[in-house]
Amino acid sequence: MGNLPHQRILSGFPFQNIGLDYAGPIQSVSRHGRGCKIVKVYIAIFICFATKSIHLELVVSDMTSKAS
Repeated sequence: MGNLPHQRILSGFPFQNIGLDYAGPIQSVSRHGRGCKIVKVYIAIFICFATKSIHLELVVSDMTSKAS
C-alpha cells in the first residue's frame, strides 16, 4: 500500500483541503422566463480529504473556466 498524501494526514477544518470532480451531463428543466427549456447540467462533487465527506452541487451549467 502506498503512502497517503500529506493533506489526508494533517488535521484541519472540514473542506479546507478538497478534491473536485464532475459528473454528468444530465438533463434538467430551466424555467427562466416563459415556458420551460431542457438544458444540460453537470454535478460538481467536492470531496473533503480530512473527514471523507462529500458535497454535491447540481447547478453547474458549463465546465469552462469562465463559468466557474
